[in-house]
Amino acid sequence: MRVLILSVTAGFGHHATAKAIGDMLASKDAEVHTLDVYAYISNLVKATIDKGYLFSSKHMQTLYRVIYQLAENGGAGYFSAGPNIITIINALGASKFAKVIAGYAPDVIICTHVFAAQMVDELKKRKKLDDIKTVGIVTDYTLHPYWEDVPRVQYIVTASELLTFRCVKRGIPEERILPLGIPVHPKFNEALPREQAAQQLGIDPKRPTILLMGGSMGYADHVKTLEKLTVIGLPLQLLVVCGNNKKQFLRVEQFASRYEGGCVVKPYGFVHNVEVMMSASDCIVSKPGGLTVSEALAKNLPMLLVDPIPGHEERNVDFLVNNGMAALITKHFPIDEAVYELFHNPVRLETVRQTMKAVAHPDATEKLADFVLQWQ
Repeated sequence: MRVLILSVTAGFGHHATAKAIGDMLASKDAEVHTLDVYAYISNLVKATIDKGYLFSSKHMQTLYRVIYQLAENGGAGYFSAGPNIITIINALGASKFAKVIAGYAPDVIICTHVFAAQMVDELKKRKKLDDIKTVGIVTDYTLHPYWEDVPRVQYIVTASELLTFRCVKRGIPEERILPLGIPVHPKFNEALPREQAAQQLGIDPKRPTILLMGGSMGYADHVKTLEKLTVIGLPLQLLVVCGNNKKQFLRVEQFASRYEGGCVVKPYGFVHNVEVMMSASDCIVSKPGGLTVSEALAKNLPMLLVDPIPGHEERNVDFLVNNGMAALITKHFPIDEAVYELFHNPVRLETVRQTMKAVAHPDATEKLADFVLQWQ
């Protein structure tokens, strides 16, 4: 079977999801190719979407939130007066991209971003992909705007069956919904005892351990967080992942070198063993990106959520907090209080783990692969 996975550069999660399902399908003897849709239509459009997403989500959060809400609610005024800009770009680039797809001759197309799904829907409308099965994957714990506007994409994978009612309310027939969970790398579904994980990291398995992450770009202010956590009176072991942010990594290293208290601070840059760190930890402090959340759920790791990006990450917070799997750090519920309360309430910690276990889909990647392969 030939599978073509279509993604869009806008954050890290869409590509990570594409890689997870692509690797799983390849391990089951499928021929898999992954493309960034706009790299084949226009490098300018690709760069604009990528940089525009990063800039607006970090520096123009109020505007980003308003635009997301308008899109989520069907638009208002001139926002709904005609087709959105992505629809126009897809319409203009459809014929060109149809030739790209034809060159791969796929049996199945999987879209890990709604913009890619919109392109597929446009090509289906033009009768270009009549014999090709199509699947879309929603990579957050909500239904992003515009997924209801791709009726020709046959199936839509969602993060949880708890979201089915929301999807149906938004106009997606239940028979098209596959609540299999967000695909993550299979290594997050492998049991790894805490002692073994701690041994691999060279840390103490008996110390209360917190994993601090800030997304792939390392946006979180870890030093500010460390200054608060290291004075609450707990002998914490703090695993601090800075991602690609070299300046922040240096600041965390400097903090660790001058710190003389009872906690242990371990700085890391971009890492490839997050699953090991999660297995060695009692909780994670992180932005609520869909992929990180899914990985934490698979590892049964309670979450303290910080600095959600307006729109989709705020919806992730709503889902997780309202379903008892996480707490949101705010000005009125700061990180030091949240950690103190969590570690002084073992019943709460265990309750969160049990709830996460009931909702998680650690086998989402394999289940989706098996669903796709049934068409061969």
